[in-house]
Amino acid sequence: MQAIILAAGMGKRLGELTRNNTKCMVEVNGEKLIDRIISQLAGQNLSRIVIVTGYKGDVLEEYITSKYSGFPKIEFIRNPIFDKTNNIYSLYLAKDALMSEDTILLESDLIIENSILESLILHPDPDLALVDKYQTWMDGTMLRIDDDRRILNFIPKEAFRFEDTDIYYKTVNIYKFSKEFSRNQYVPFLEAYSKVMGNNEYYEQVLRVLTLLKNSTMKALPVEGKKWYEIDDIQDLDIASTLFSDGEVKYHEYHKRYGGFWRFPALLDYCYLVNPFFPPKKMRDEMKANFDALLENYPSGMGINSLLAGKYFSINPEYVVVGNGAAELIKTFTERHCTGKVGVIFPTFDEYPNRLPKERIVPYIVDSPDFSYTVNDLIAFFKDKKLETLLLINPDNPSGHFMPIKDVLKLADWCKENKIRLLVDESFVDFTEEFEANSLLHNDILEKYPGMFVMKSISKSYGVPGLRLGILAGGDNELISRFKKEVSIWNINSFGEFYMQIFGKYESEYTEACHKFVIERERFGKEMNKIPYLRVIPSQANYFLCEVTDKYTSAQLTRKLIEHDVLVSDCGLKRNMQGRQLIRFAVRSPRDNDKLVSILKKL
Repeated sequence: MQAIILAAGMGKRLGELTRNNTKCMVEVNGEKLIDRIISQLAGQNLSRIVIVTGYKGDVLEEYITSKYSGFPKIEFIRNPIFDKTNNIYSLYLAKDALMSEDTILLESDLIIENSILESLILHPDPDLALVDKYQTWMDGTMLRIDDDRRILNFIPKEAFRFEDTDIYYKTVNIYKFSKEFSRNQYVPFLEAYSKVMGNNEYYEQVLRVLTLLKNSTMKALPVEGKKWYEIDDIQDLDIASTLFSDGEVKYHEYHKRYGGFWRFPALLDYCYLVNPFFPPKKMRDEMKANFDALLENYPSGMGINSLLAGKYFSINPEYVVVGNGAAELIKTFTERHCTGKVGVIFPTFDEYPNRLPKERIVPYIVDSPDFSYTVNDLIAFFKDKKLETLLLINPDNPSGHFMPIKDVLKLADWCKENKIRLLVDESFVDFTEEFEANSLLHNDILEKYPGMFVMKSISKSYGVPGLRLGILAGGDNELISRFKKEVSIWNINSFGEFYMQIFGKYESEYTEACHKFVIERERFGKEMNKIPYLRVIPSQANYFLCEVTDKYTSAQLTRKLIEHDVLVSDCGLKRNMQGRQLIRFAVRSPRDNDKLVSILKKL
């Protein structure tokens, strides 16, 4: 068996990286694509490797010849008109080699894990196309297969239908052709197709014709979760670098993104915190049904969006400002409206202290085993600190500690008496037991405490982080009015606005989702308590802070989990943790939670 690598393309979409080099000379994590492919093929006992070159072919051939001089046989075929043809012509030039023996055919812009080639070569079927179930990042030739892995049809780009993606497979662009298949089926049709359609086509089109004529012995072989990526542009290169990194590097590659994990469908994100039971399908369908209108029209200004937020939370619209996520409002509040000393309870959500000058932070460091504290603890500590503002996150992040509303109001009374502004972030309050009675978002409360402001992220408990919605509410009309002028007139998009508009129709489903969540959190917590090296800290939020008590440090455990495509937050890195080994796990769907528990037990 031999291998044929197609490496003639120009790789224009990679910009400067391919100005003086062919695409397969691009590096992923310090290793050139061509070096990775050759080293993987070298372990498969092949008779030779044939490489079809074109763009910068002399550079590529010289590099390979000099580096692999003592290597098993490597031959080159040059495509002299690479800039006027597509890969059908490159393969046509290699047709004699293709017919000479069984062949692994692959393209040079792929990065694959080692086991993929071995599974293809060892499979008993003589003619195979490696395929993978369709995912959103995939582009190019798709196909459909039946239960016996027979290829029903190749689907070109122009025939692609998004409504059919649940039955699509993507070609990995790696094939196994038997000598008989190449001689009797593929090459005769390749020659005829090129003669009729020209050389600016793709070799998969020939396979499509064979399939349509029911004249192909080729079957599909799904890669079944094995890693691979096709690198066409800079972002492909960035994603592949993350997918094929390891340990510490992989952990930091994911974390530096701060989201966008829909590009990594296999990743279990236990770091970011949302409601797994909301929004319901019908609400999603309503959003989809209005997609075109929302995409093509500007959103409203702050006046309308305040009206919608007021309706959403049943409060006076004059008391609320809508933000592009709570993060926008946190930035504005801390940087423009916190001028004196600010009391901060640690550990905390770092977005707040990161926005404040260190010299103005008055830290209250919680040192109890479960990071719990009382309202009396806070009053006793801050009473002589001459604060301008006190920050309370309730439930707290990352501990999940919750202060009952009667105690929060006691703190609000104390702040009012001492002319201290109180900012309460209740982004996670809807995950608490008896959550219906725990919110401060009521007109009478906001009016009684004009120096108290309530921050709430809609992303978290409502399960819509992609919409970027948050609110700040308070009875100080002057300050809220100033806030509205300080943010952009179109600070949220039409999708977020429409979501707030229709939410009322789904409010009962939201309440049900929060009750379901409380039940799942309790179940998940019991399962997590069975992990012998974790101490699970009680939580009223949608996450558990866990102390790693044995076997690993928190850093080691997060790196172990990322090798299983599980992303968690190493809270041992947060401020004022006194060296404790702490990890925070989000609460996700029952299926995901069971998968995580299974991985932790195996570790």
